[in-house]
Amino acid sequence: MQTVLVTGGNGLIGQHICSGLLKKGFAVISVDTKDNDYNTGKLNYSFIQADCKDKEKIGEIFEKNQISILVHAACTVDNDWDNMVTDNKVADSKECDKFLYRYAMEAGVEKIILLSTDQVYDFPKTREPIREDKELKPLSNYAILKLASERALVTELQQHKETMCCVIRYSPVYTKKFTDNLVAKITDPKDGLKFVYGKGQYGFQFCCVHNLVDFILCYAQNANDIKYAGVYNVADKLLISAADIITFMRTNYHLGTVVQKTPGGAISKLKGLFSSGKEEKINYRYLDLSKLENNNMLDTTKAARFVNFRWDLNNTK
Repeated sequence: MQTVLVTGGNGLIGQHICSGLLKKGFAVISVDTKDNDYNTGKLNYSFIQADCKDKEKIGEIFEKNQISILVHAACTVDNDWDNMVTDNKVADSKECDKFLYRYAMEAGVEKIILLSTDQVYDFPKTREPIREDKELKPLSNYAILKLASERALVTELQQHKETMCCVIRYSPVYTKKFTDNLVAKITDPKDGLKFVYGKGQYGFQFCCVHNLVDFILCYAQNANDIKYAGVYNVADKLLISAADIITFMRTNYHLGTVVQKTPGGAISKLKGLFSSGKEEKINYRYLDLSKLENNNMLDTTKAARFVNFRWDLNNTK
């Protein structure tokens, strides 16, 4: 039985990763600063309370256990952080990455899976899907943090080229219970008012948590050759429209008044009404109107070789 170490294993994403791995026959060690009861008591599951910056405690885990796979989900928004990514959090992530990858590779870990973000991309001004080799241009603190984590992994890999490393760049996540990312896309950040433009047919790229977890499980089980190492875009097959979000919220939750806005000319002319510069950089869920105009999608063709992305807003759980 292979053992998987999941950092941030008790967060929103991490707990589902751990649960899925257990169902697939892995032994799981979850490391997090906080405990929860989502996987407590399950066979082959153990929890170690520790901060990801605790070098000695993390080192001890690798010394005392034969870890086959590392899933690095700590320092990830929607998992163990809120939507405000401060400079201190960027520093915390660097502190963690500084020794985590080295410990893993020196301990003979076969696979390392890093959860990153699609925010690292320079989103184009066309409708072309965004592929893994697209130009990178991190603007938000979170994107800067995650790109630094990717590069730290690649740097350490130079000394351990036999380790299979997978970087997952995924869109903002949601479940039926967790809808903060969805609601942020129809919320005026200045006054909290819910709104759409026109009929709300423009869309946003999101990722159901279960699509993300399904990919991780398939990679852990089936990526058996170094040729599968690299960067993978993971997201839902289709964009979720503003109208879809409103319908979903009205069906499952209370949703008050939604204002219909009709912008005079290009939406880009209204960016100044929303953006405050600094706020946009530190807030992961900030409404970016430039993406609203372009409706860019991630190209998930490469990831789909491992798993069919079957979850969407209508069948999520």
